[in-house]
Amino acid sequence: EVQLVESGGGLVQAGGSLRLSCAASGFTFDDYAVGWFRQAPGKEREGVSSISFSDTTTYYGEFVKGRFTISSDNAKSTVYLQMNSLKPEDTAVYYCAARYPGLYAGSWWHARDEYDYWGQGIQVTVSS
Repeated sequence: EVQLVESGGGLVQAGGSLRLSCAASGFTFDDYAVGWFRQAPGKEREGVSSISFSDTTTYYGEFVKGRFTISSDNAKSTVYLQMNSLKPEDTAVYYCAARYPGLYAGSWWHARDEYDYWGQGIQVTVSS
């Protein structure tokens, strides 16, 4: 059974940092893509970042480029999202998601309907 479990969320002041973790079980990263999405109250769920293990390519939404970094520890089956220079508008529930296969992710990495498996989500709150 595929499971994704997020951790590392919480409350932080604007300008601060958090690192989210997505611990995966029930599958190996080979040929998958793992992405981070977020959903703020009253808004659509949007793609934040994704990593394709098919070709080790990473993708970012324009609104997080230069501030967030996605990475992985394959030995721990964990994908991380390092979030720096956080802003109040980054406040949302953050979700981890996985999709097989992870090829050609450039065209779909940000589309929630492309992902097969989802974590339960974790709250990130940035105070001003």
